[in-house]
Amino acid sequence: MTSSPPDDAGPADTITGGLRQHRRVRGGAPLPLLLPSLIGLGFLVLPLVALLVRAPWRSMPDLLTSAEVWQALRLSLVCASAATAVSLVLGVPLAWLLARVEFPGRGLVRALVTLPLVLPPVVGGVALLMALGRNGVVGKWLDSWFGITLPFTTAGVVVAEAFVAMPFLVISVEGTLRAADPRYEEAATTLGASRFTAFRRVTLPLIAPGVAAGAVLAWARALGEFGATITFAGNFPGRTQTMPLAVYLALQNDPETAIALSLVLLAVSVAVLAGLRDRWMTTS
Repeated sequence: MTSSPPDDAGPADTITGGLRQHRRVRGGAPLPLLLPSLIGLGFLVLPLVALLVRAPWRSMPDLLTSAEVWQALRLSLVCASAATAVSLVLGVPLAWLLARVEFPGRGLVRALVTLPLVLPPVVGGVALLMALGRNGVVGKWLDSWFGITLPFTTAGVVVAEAFVAMPFLVISVEGTLRAADPRYEEAATTLGASRFTAFRRVTLPLIAPGVAAGAVLAWARALGEFGATITFAGNFPGRTQTMPLAVYLALQNDPETAIALSLVLLAVSVAVLAGLRDRWMTTS
């Protein structure tokens, strides 16, 4: 049974609706498009399937309950959560600034904010060393004035993870702010509220889903961070060795443990995608 277009529908609406119905009726795909798409799907899925096939399921409980694994897992969870908290405190105001305030060079600032997304993580770790190391641009003052040393410490792990994870939160929150109607903020300020009060009482509740989605993405990115962490914080068990670093180390000596740890991270990634499916995935 097909529905006819409404009486007030224009020709463009009628044609668009007809094309959508026509596209859904014809579900087949030409071979020159179908074959590469299937190869691409297999290329992405096959490594994950191989990981499941080669997993040592019988010894999995023993592998995952070892002291080293729990130590790395606990450190990963703590550092990823701390990095997400840092990203929220710093990233949400930064996203509001980019979305709501016009200022010279805003495009350049946005490019700099998103740069860690495309910057190789190892390069990010080197940059953090040059900035926050004991002889870094800022790190030497932190060391001499306050006695604070960040490299090769647990705090250094948090800094490295926040550096690579914060852009995910900023992009998510900025997009949500741009989609939100700014007239609610303007109405609040007209009624006497300050800009900060309007943001805290009006804007923040409106963009809460976007903030939550960005926080989850940032947390997942921080949990899986490797390059910047090992460069800036090192790989010391119990202090800086997170789950990705433990996977890398175990792969050289104990591949079964590496596979078990990889499956844990894979499960976390799947859980994150499942939790964000309503925001990042659409179905027609």
